[in-house]
Amino acid sequence: MSMSTIVILVILGVLIFWLVGIYNRLVTLKNRYQNAFSQIEVQLKRRYDLIPNLVETAKGYIQHERETLEAVIAARNQALSGLEKASAEPGSPAAMLDLGQAEGMLAGALGRLNVVVEAYPDLKANQNMMQLSEELTSTENKVAFSRQAFNDAVTEYNTYKQTFPPVMVAGTFGHAADASLLEFEDSEAMQEAPKVSF
Repeated sequence: MSMSTIVILVILGVLIFWLVGIYNRLVTLKNRYQNAFSQIEVQLKRRYDLIPNLVETAKGYIQHERETLEAVIAARNQALSGLEKASAEPGSPAAMLDLGQAEGMLAGALGRLNVVVEAYPDLKANQNMMQLSEELTSTENKVAFSRQAFNDAVTEYNTYKQTFPPVMVAGTFGHAADASLLEFEDSEAMQEAPKVSF
């Protein structure tokens, strides 16, 4: 074996290890943001499970506000549908946009419910309503933290993928498209958590 053959083999070996390293890092970062989305999914499902209980508790007190209660349930169902689509494709721009918009609608519906509930002191004092409110607020905080972790993981993935030298080969490994952040329509309001005080 000649010296030039050995040099070529060494260069090829280094190139292969370099490509394997880039590929493994891309896969690791993608798995990290997909796992981070799974944490959002857990918290949002918990939130969606609390909302029907909240509405059922309120029904007995605010029967003539049926339209508000139905709007909350409809917004919850739309958000759940958006979550299911986003779960199938975490990081997909369309799925993240749809989920963000659905969450914005849900936050608005919960805000309207809060305004209605304020007019009913008996409902505000109801033990079930106070407990559900506390759980919802706690869950909202967990959603905010989970969303931040997801967005951080997406940013790390996109940044690595767009830097040199990974940018030269990322598309070849099936990592051409950037992952999208999960932004809610009213991010400030979502980070504060809807004020459903009873």
